[in-house]
Amino acid sequence: MITGMTERHDGGRLARLCAEHRNAPYPAGSRGVDVEGVELILLDADVAALAERELDGRLDDAGVAMLWRCIAGLDKVLPLIGDEYGASYFARLRAMAGEAAARHLPSAV
Repeated sequence: MITGMTERHDGGRLARLCAEHRNAPYPAGSRGVDVEGVELILLDADVAALAERELDGRLDDAGVAMLWRCIAGLDKVLPLIGDEYGASYFARLRAMAGEAAARHLPSAV
């Protein structure tokens, strides 16, 4: 794992976001949609898998790097999603990714 990490959290918020996400239907209007070169369904699958790996304590350096790429993709597409449900779905996905990634920020020394 990356050194200089913040101490691990209990995972409560991440676990809640993951559970909510698993139970939410994927936005029908986002199936097969590519926004600014970002395939939404792949972004969704990647973040969900990476967040689950973080919960299980199995997120390695490559996974952390991929998670940050997903966050960049989400930050790019979120302002462009026009329907309310899709926007809230991907906003929750962004929160989930941010919560998982926050555990891997270098500490400020």
